[in-house]
Parts: sequence; structure tokens; C-alpha cells
Amino acid sequence: MKILIGISGASGFSLGKKTYDLIPKEYEKHLIISDNAKIVAKKEENIYSNNEIWQKPASGSFGIDIMMITPCSMNTLAKIANGIEDNLITRSAGVIIKERKTLLLAPREMPFSAIHLENMLKLSRLGVIIAPPILGYYSNHSNIEEMENFIIGKWFDLVGIENNLYKRWNG
Repeated sequence: MKILIGISGASGFSLGKKTYDLIPKEYEKHLIISDNAKIVAKKEENIYSNNEIWQKPASGSFGIDIMMITPCSMNTLAKIANGIEDNLITRSAGVIIKERKTLLLAPREMPFSAIHLENMLKLSRLGVIIAPPILGYYSNHSNIEEMENFIIGKWFDLVGIENNLYKRWNG
């Protein structure tokens, strides 16, 4: 199974990178980092620049099964909601929607405006999973790593990746 992680926007880069790093080894994983992330990443296998629109994830025949955009800026979310495919992240998301594969967006900005909510509703109606990085306090986090693991574990649950990253609710 192939998983694609897109990281858009600067805020929350480390959470997106950690999501990528925690994907189990049995999955083939790929990473797109937008220019707006403003992070200098070493060129590694299966990491693409967001302006390389010709790369493999831009084609439905490449066969990505799951795409997660963590974090997802409202700019990226709006482009996806309106079919604007002007970079590798938005083009790949368009392919995932057209191929009826799993797409999870983790919008990072708040509060949400009516425009943001309308775009999220539009995408949700298409089957896109909208999952902002929101904590569940029942997990009794004691540090930032546990908080991040909770969020990533919930995202993995939503896309069908088995994990033991957080303490689950046990009533």
C-alpha cells in the first residue's frame, strides 16, 4: 500500500514530518513539502518539491492509496475544494479525489471562517476526511510528544493504519 504525506504551510511542519516518520515500514511512503513550509529538507528518496508537478504522485496510474495533508493550510484546502491543481500537493489531492481514494486534510488555522467551513463541507461531501489536530484530553498527555502521538494516532485510525500511538478511551 502506498501513502503520500503532503506538508503545506509553515505552522505544524514537525507534526507532518513526524506523521511521515511514524508510518509503519510495510507501507511505501512518499512526501511532498511545499515551498511555504520554509524548511530546508535534505533530498531523500520519495521526497518531492511542491513545484515538481510532473512527479509520480500527480498521476492516477501511480496508485497512491492514502494521502494525508498534515498540516493543511486554508489556502491549500480552498484550492483542493475548488479544483485548483497548481502544485504537486493540490494536483495529487485532485487525483486522490478523482480516483476515490482516501484523502485526509488536517486544517491548522483557527478560528474557522464561514468560507473555511463551506470548503470543508464541500470536501467532506466528496468523502474527504477533515481532521484538524485536536487533542482528546482523556488520554492524559504529559508532554508534547504524547500530544503529537495522540493526534497522529487518530489520523492513522481514520485512514486505516493500525497503531498504538496513544492511550485509548476505556470508559
